[in-house]
Amino acid sequence: MPEGVNRQDYTVFTSFTVLFAIVGLALYGLPFYYDFFVREFGWSRTQVTSGNAISKLLIGPLFGFAAGWIVDRFGPRRLMIAGILLAGGALVGLAHMTALWMFYFFYILNALGYVCGGPLPNQVLLSRWFNEARGKAMGVAYLGIGIGGYLVLRLSPRLVDAFRWRGALQALGFIIVAIALPLAWFVRDEPCVVAGAGDALPRRSGVRAGGVAPIAGVFTDPAFYLLAIGSMCSIAAVGGTNQHLKLFLSLDRGFSQGDAARVISLVLACSIAGRLLMGWLADRMPKKFVMLLIYLLVASSIPLLLVGSSSAPMYIFAVIFGIALGGEYMIIPLMAGELFGVTVLGRVLGIVLTADGVAEATAPMLVGYLRDLKGAYNIGFFTLIGAALAGALAIGLLPSRRIEPERSLTPRLATD
Repeated sequence: MPEGVNRQDYTVFTSFTVLFAIVGLALYGLPFYYDFFVREFGWSRTQVTSGNAISKLLIGPLFGFAAGWIVDRFGPRRLMIAGILLAGGALVGLAHMTALWMFYFFYILNALGYVCGGPLPNQVLLSRWFNEARGKAMGVAYLGIGIGGYLVLRLSPRLVDAFRWRGALQALGFIIVAIALPLAWFVRDEPCVVAGAGDALPRRSGVRAGGVAPIAGVFTDPAFYLLAIGSMCSIAAVGGTNQHLKLFLSLDRGFSQGDAARVISLVLACSIAGRLLMGWLADRMPKKFVMLLIYLLVASSIPLLLVGSSSAPMYIFAVIFGIALGGEYMIIPLMAGELFGVTVLGRVLGIVLTADGVAEATAPMLVGYLRDLKGAYNIGFFTLIGAALAGALAIGLLPSRRIEPERSLTPRLATD
């Protein structure tokens, strides 16, 4: 890393770029290509959304908690590097698939890349580097998701026109590795707090000598289960909506590729503002109320998809849903950190994000099944609205409390 670069700024920029690549380009980019899979291979909506479902159902429970333990024990950097390579390779593989088994195999690699390099290690990385301004740091880093998702939806139609869908996916895979790997290679897992004249003490985030901090007490706290259930329900609503949006607009509403991309890119553009807004609010008011606001916005946006056949409700939906989407994933680690502290955050998020991944995976497949069965999205979308409201109820029952403040990083931070 160049001399004189502020390490906190570098850490935020690294998380921004990694989330831009792994979540923005890969996670939000792939649903743009679903209708190409339907047209070329004759697969159903259930099948094209089942890749995300099956891969996360396999990878999440098997590797989610393990990834959290690895982050707490060894730091997030190594896991991030592996995730970047897996996510980029998965998109290159999907560009060359010719059969359904290949679709599932490379989606499994993509899910593994998401677990290793996505929100979990980045949330822990930022929580270790920031205390007072943690919400702001998360908000800035999570802008990468919105900007990446916006750009991939603006870029993909042009890439498809130039290289067809296979060439477009391959290009995205190479871009992910090229922009994220160099930054992750040089990031530091955690700061060194300078205790005295020249004494740099590594900040191990509460890890005791000889092991990691105990987590058993978390499982006796009802707040843990309310957080898990609430986030699962809301993320099911977000994932079920997001994964079907291109299919709904393109195949059901008859939007052109460009028009569909404009609506979806507006969602991602508004998510940028949502991340900044929710990060700012989270530093200034109880995180429980910010989380509740986000979940209610999700629930109120989905009914707009069922209003009429004009494009106006779609754009209103995009604004409201986009703002909620901006805070959806960012608020979970902030709430978990406030409830349980950063010493066990990797393992707590390993469990909560694994459960969220199961919900995010199964909801789109359920909505796809209901659409294939009934010939319309009405029942599926009403199911997602109910899930979002259930999530808001669970979060409303969370206690409004703070843990003892983490040891402040306000003493001088070592910069090299």
